[in-house]
Amino acid sequence: MTARIGVLALQGAFCEHEEALAQCGADVCEIRTLEDLKGVQGLVLPGGESTVMGKLVQEEGLLEPLRTLCRGGMPVLATCAGMILLAADLPDFVLQPRLGVMDISVRRNAFGRQQESFTTFLPVQRFCAGAEDCVEAVFIRAPVVERAGAGVEVLACVDGHPVAVLEDSMLALAFHPELTWDLRFHAWLVRRAAARTRH
Repeated sequence: MTARIGVLALQGAFCEHEEALAQCGADVCEIRTLEDLKGVQGLVLPGGESTVMGKLVQEEGLLEPLRTLCRGGMPVLATCAGMILLAADLPDFVLQPRLGVMDISVRRNAFGRQQESFTTFLPVQRFCAGAEDCVEAVFIRAPVVERAGAGVEVLACVDGHPVAVLEDSMLALAFHPELTWDLRFHAWLVRRAAARTRH
């Protein structure tokens, strides 16, 4: 069965996610309104400007419906700004509209501004076969996790800070897998969504 994956498309780098998901065999749709959520079995929260994205989600009446879906176990892949939207706690910017469903505290722009963007290779637990098998990780004005709750599994770190975390069916990455040829994270979302639908 083909999984229907919705990509939040109000702002940010959503097109690259759509291409990656299509390569994984997903039925991809863009989420801009409440109507677009019908039939969605998995969700991508892309990178972009988290403050703007949060405000648009709120203005479109999507905040509570998305929160409900996440809390109900819908598989989610969140990257960069998407990680910020999921975070329960933002110590440096507490007023930003967000879903707040993942038990993490996130610091925005932890590695600096646009000119401090960088690429590295990370062994990500669950997704890599070992230390020699790494994911190409592109960091652009990236956040880091400063606190992860007891139910959150840390999958990868940079300079001692978690940059990939998993809680239940929510996978949050500080980097941008959609900007590389590595489809492991998108394939995980499609498999997870399809398995949930079958059960």
